[in-house]
Amino acid sequence: MTTPGIVFLGVMILMAGIVRGYSGFGFSMIAVISLSLVLPPAQVVPVILLLEIVASVSLLPQVWREIDWPSLSWLSVGVVAGTPVGVYLLATVPPRPMRVAIAITVVILAVCLLRGFSQKKMPGRSGTVATGFVSGVLNGAATIGGPPVILFYFSSPAGMAVSRATLIAFFFGTDFFALGVCLLQGLMDVQTGIMGVACMVPMLIGVGAGSGLFKRTNIEGFRKKVLVLLILLSVLGLIRAIYGS
Repeated sequence: MTTPGIVFLGVMILMAGIVRGYSGFGFSMIAVISLSLVLPPAQVVPVILLLEIVASVSLLPQVWREIDWPSLSWLSVGVVAGTPVGVYLLATVPPRPMRVAIAITVVILAVCLLRGFSQKKMPGRSGTVATGFVSGVLNGAATIGGPPVILFYFSSPAGMAVSRATLIAFFFGTDFFALGVCLLQGLMDVQTGIMGVACMVPMLIGVGAGSGLFKRTNIEGFRKKVLVLLILLSVLGLIRAIYGS
């Protein structure tokens, strides 16, 4: 990798870390697009998963008390049930049209939330499990399991601290599980580990900066910024699905 490539990678990981520390999500989409420009695809996912887990570990002590454990538990039940269905779809349905449809749907839903749609109370057990199931299906079929859960919390009356904290815990669990699968498949090697360790420094700096920004934000401003971020990431995913390999 050339010096400009290393500098580019460091800057993009730093920016992705800021987004992750502020919102609780978004690191993977930004980092995957960036790393794919300078690394082989087979190395990208394990590196991102490793960095995501480290980011979550650095944030969890700060948000532990705000996590909504009941909803997180039922979401996890749905994810476990939905993931095998998604893997089956991955083997039978072309992934590109599915990614395009998901990105368009997320943009529409996020715009509705920006225009004021919200739930007056937290969804019940069945609705929470259903959301987790959809997330599991999308994660197994197209590795895009985050948006349903993000929309679930930011359309609910849960406070911004609770929403952010629970998302951080949710992604820690799903990323840890996915990294275990990568290890079993032999996708982690010494080079991947070295790259991950090298990227941790700018990422942790970014996560710390983003976490500091979150502490100085207000509720309505945070909600709007998160939804705008979700729309931008979905548009990036749409572009990648249409023009990527």
